[in-house]
Amino acid sequence: MQTLVFPSFQTSSETLGTGCAMKPHLAKKIFKGVLFLECLGVAGAYALYFKMDTSQEFRQKMNRRYPSILEVYYKSNEWSGIYGKREKDQETWLSSRN
Repeated sequence: MQTLVFPSFQTSSETLGTGCAMKPHLAKKIFKGVLFLECLGVAGAYALYFKMDTSQEFRQKMNRRYPSILEVYYKSNEWSGIYGKREKDQETWLSSRN
């Protein structure tokens, strides 16, 4: 009976424990890029939340274009204990239509 040995499963003293043959400077660049994108995403989410929190007109625009995002805004406010924004917005928007 022959024993099959796959080259990708062989370990040598050079790759033992590393699991990846990536150079450290390349890994550091990739990590910095991912970290930058994460920070950019958090900043963008905060900017969107701030804009929606301060402008009822912007919330109305979001209601027309992206109602699911506005729903997340209302839910996050309700989870944090801020109630009444949804009702106030709907009341204002209904009265402005008439």
